[in-house]
Amino acid sequence: MASNRVAGDSENLKTVSGAEVIAQALKKQNVEYMFGVVGIPVTEIAVAAQAAGIKYVGMRNEQAASYAASAVGYLTGRPGVCLVVSGPGLIHALSGMANANMNCWPLIVVGGSSDCNQEMMGAFQEFPQVEACRLYSKLSVRPSSVEAIPFVIEKAVRTSIYGRPGACYVDIPGDFVNLQVNASSIKYVECCLPPPVNMADASAVSTAASIIRNAKQPLLIIGKGAAYAHAEENIRKLVEQCGLPFLPTPMGKGVVPDNHPNCVAAARSRALQHADVIILLGARLNWILHFGLPPRYQADVKIIQVDICAEELGNNVKPAAALLGDINAVTAQLLEHYNKRPWQYPSNAGWWKVLREKMKSNEEASKELASQKSLPMNYYTVFYHVQEQLPRDCIIVSEGANTMDIGRTVLQNYLPRHRLDAGTFGTMGVGLGFAIAAALVTKDRNPEKRVVCVEGDSAFGFSGMEVETICRHNLPILLIVVNNNGIYQGFDADTWKEITKLGEISQVAPPVSLLPNSRYEQIMTAFGGKGYFVQTPGELQNALRTSLAEKTVPSLINVMIEPQASRKKQIHFVRDF
Repeated sequence: MASNRVAGDSENLKTVSGAEVIAQALKKQNVEYMFGVVGIPVTEIAVAAQAAGIKYVGMRNEQAASYAASAVGYLTGRPGVCLVVSGPGLIHALSGMANANMNCWPLIVVGGSSDCNQEMMGAFQEFPQVEACRLYSKLSVRPSSVEAIPFVIEKAVRTSIYGRPGACYVDIPGDFVNLQVNASSIKYVECCLPPPVNMADASAVSTAASIIRNAKQPLLIIGKGAAYAHAEENIRKLVEQCGLPFLPTPMGKGVVPDNHPNCVAAARSRALQHADVIILLGARLNWILHFGLPPRYQADVKIIQVDICAEELGNNVKPAAALLGDINAVTAQLLEHYNKRPWQYPSNAGWWKVLREKMKSNEEASKELASQKSLPMNYYTVFYHVQEQLPRDCIIVSEGANTMDIGRTVLQNYLPRHRLDAGTFGTMGVGLGFAIAAALVTKDRNPEKRVVCVEGDSAFGFSGMEVETICRHNLPILLIVVNNNGIYQGFDADTWKEITKLGEISQVAPPVSLLPNSRYEQIMTAFGGKGYFVQTPGELQNALRTSLAEKTVPSLINVMIEPQASRKKQIHFVRDF
């Protein structure tokens, strides 16, 4: 009897810190990755996370940390965590929260804050963090006690993945971190269930199927929402069973392979402008798709909208059919309808002829640019050689202006969730954070898969110091910096020299200009990686071959191109609002 009492007393005396409670609560919710920049008051949280089996990656800036954590959410369906210090540290992370919300990716930000007993006193880095984060998140909350932390963490994780995914913020007062509480007072919450799968109303599915069946010039648009929903198998069946032409959005690439015969990405403008029925699968009629309005679209185009978010249905254009539900489940409903009443769009329809003629014309124009022998190289020449050597299953991360836009048309994706870019928010600076996240996930799940990050020189500058993070964690990422000495366009060394003679640089240099011939590859070699400075197609081919053969060390290829290079000429439409 006495021994039982002693054991019970011992159990009651066992304590646990707030940091340990946070770490265990996150682990309980199947959180695997944490990114951050430690300092007062969160260092102990990172240590506790590692002890709990969560991988912690120390980044060089909170922006990159928040981008990395959000990319984990997109790639795995479970949020990554961004750990930040109070005040300025959290403010730096707001960009990643906003980007995650705009892209509809799950993310948890855990931020330290000033001690409870110092509120309103001008504490170190005191800032109204919970209030500030409400603009950038689905949930922004501070637990009332250490005992409440597991409940709050579960709610944040669940909120981040249920419905339309997004960012959630959990504020941790500094005095909670090292506060010791009785271990028996902590009640951890079981891991939240996967998001419920909703199906569309049967009558809406029937209406949509009928509209598609009667279309003269149909077009299926595949968005990154379809990729996130893991709808690739059903969407491919729908494309092939019904013979539909499809157009992927930038991060919808690979849901159905880019080289599929029904992909009409090379005739994007023509397809959008002349389609009479458009089926949106996890894509929004925002700026990326020109709002669904004339002159980019027919005034009487019929839109069939499939989305997980009710509030999205009807934005900018009233849909002819609105299907609210999980993209994969709704696509299965459409397939079931066509299994019962088979239908296929004629492969010899005039619409296919129009699309294929335009595709052929655009592809020939791109090939002509890629075949140019002049030096410095242009974008198309560079991407042609990159595409030739890229592994088919690599994850492509891309950001920049022309680099991202042109690269999207040349670099092919054959698998879903294998392209990460500036996304809905058009955020520059995401590249290296995304690449680090992708490399960590692939290292754990498919170690042979490569991550290739294609950056403009301006975009690289936003987070270039994360090269040290890449080297510290020995992630074999291949970075390709397409260097035109500027933002959009730059100047060669001789022109730059003449510009500097005109007066003070801040008054005479065009705002788009950067220092010519910057040796970005030396940043990589400074930290122990491999760096290559290339100016010719032959040098580029050799550098690519050597870098892709290297399985354990990161590489950076600094590719010099014509400073005034741009994309092929296009007709641009402008609409007055």
